[in-house]
Amino acid sequence: MTRAGSHGNGRPSRRARPAGGLGNLSGADTPQRSARVRRKIPVSHDSEPQPVTAHPGGPLNGALKPPGDKSISHRAMILGLLAIGETRVEGLLEGDDVLRTAAAAKALGAQITREGEGRWRIIGVGIGGMQDPADVLDFGNAGTGSRLMMGVVGGQPVTATFDGDASLRKRPMRRILDPILKMGAQVVSEAEGGRVPLTLKGPREAIPIRYELPVASAQIKSAVLLAGLNAPGTTTVIEKAASRDHTERMLRLFGAEVSVTPSGEGGHGRTVTLTGQPTLRGTDVIVPADPSSAAFPLVAALIVPGSEVTLRGVMMNPLRTGLITTLVEMGADIERLDEREEGGETVADLRVRASRLKGVDVPAERAPSMIDEYPILAVAAAFADGTTRMNGLHELRVKESDRLAAVAAGLAANGVTYAIEGDDLIVTGNGGAPTGGGTVATHLDHRIAMAFLVMGLAAGQPVTVDDGAMIATSFPSFRPTMLALGARIEDGAAA
Repeated sequence: MTRAGSHGNGRPSRRARPAGGLGNLSGADTPQRSARVRRKIPVSHDSEPQPVTAHPGGPLNGALKPPGDKSISHRAMILGLLAIGETRVEGLLEGDDVLRTAAAAKALGAQITREGEGRWRIIGVGIGGMQDPADVLDFGNAGTGSRLMMGVVGGQPVTATFDGDASLRKRPMRRILDPILKMGAQVVSEAEGGRVPLTLKGPREAIPIRYELPVASAQIKSAVLLAGLNAPGTTTVIEKAASRDHTERMLRLFGAEVSVTPSGEGGHGRTVTLTGQPTLRGTDVIVPADPSSAAFPLVAALIVPGSEVTLRGVMMNPLRTGLITTLVEMGADIERLDEREEGGETVADLRVRASRLKGVDVPAERAPSMIDEYPILAVAAAFADGTTRMNGLHELRVKESDRLAAVAAGLAANGVTYAIEGDDLIVTGNGGAPTGGGTVATHLDHRIAMAFLVMGLAAGQPVTVDDGAMIATSFPSFRPTMLALGARIEDGAAA
């Protein structure tokens, strides 16, 4: 049988849309604005590759606000669905990944209206109030959205089929399914290895569990907590190393009772306990700028000589600032300005100046606070003087691509000395610009694409990525943002 939104060959089609239709999410928008939303999606992963080349040039200068945080944007849509009443979101990241989550929330019963750039209104259905979606929930490339929503469906009395693009179909879902199956969910059907497409049936009430995470993963933790919302009693998640805590913070914002206590050796872990079956109330959510997206113009400013760039309103959650900590250890000139609270998170403006970097040893326990930033850190390390060793990168192998292998191949293509020892990446720079001139295979991974385009702005020769289309999943304005700072980024391969 050919699934909705697919070609007969089983691949998501160029025009595949999530259930509910993203084009309908704009609500009362003007036709012109609705058209702009529709043009942002879907990002095609079956169309011809769109190579993009970054050229070395002069200094980068200016100020910008990076796009809204993707992690918080996903959670705002999901908790808006599960809340009673109205949730208003400002600063939402309107990339493909988040819009897919919004479409899934709508298909499960939420009323969702786009009221302006980054401004959204959600009318939720409450815990236990969701409906079976009429069609497949197509998450495109959204690993976070699909995994968190599996936790939601796995704890509620609904049945839903999850699918995505060619990249998402390769990503493991079993470690998300394992705990929610213990909570009463059933897998009706699945692709080999517990991958999508899969159909999940939730229970009338979830079973509260005490679950120790096999790896530090905010996605697994969040899926268990979201399933636990419909469980009587308490659901507890134990993590050996603290991962992103956005779900815990936002659950409290919506009215849930969540306690977090240090645990494990040296207090580096956390025990998170949720009291089940709360009444979540719609609220206002202000989404801060995404530190993972800010990382690209930030590192560009560090490695392009003479640059000075200010990044406004960047989230400073200590479980998300591992990259900044590491870059400062490497000698980066990064100044925090006007630190303040917005939407339950600490934010600050960052003034970044071009710096001479040195190699450092990055401890494995820092990985959860910068797991998405290792590709751009590897680029920074290529310009540093000496050896940078990034320890404990196993989780990079199960991202949008095998990021460890993809980063290594990109470094090799551009004349950078590197080694992989187990799950450690070792990059050696000479304090100057790497040769560049290579073409990097992105493997449909937005962060690989942006990282190596940043390299091209300061390398000896231009750097090409084989496809830049997927950048829109997390940073739709990446290219115009960088051009406004003075970067030279062009369509096509280098001449």
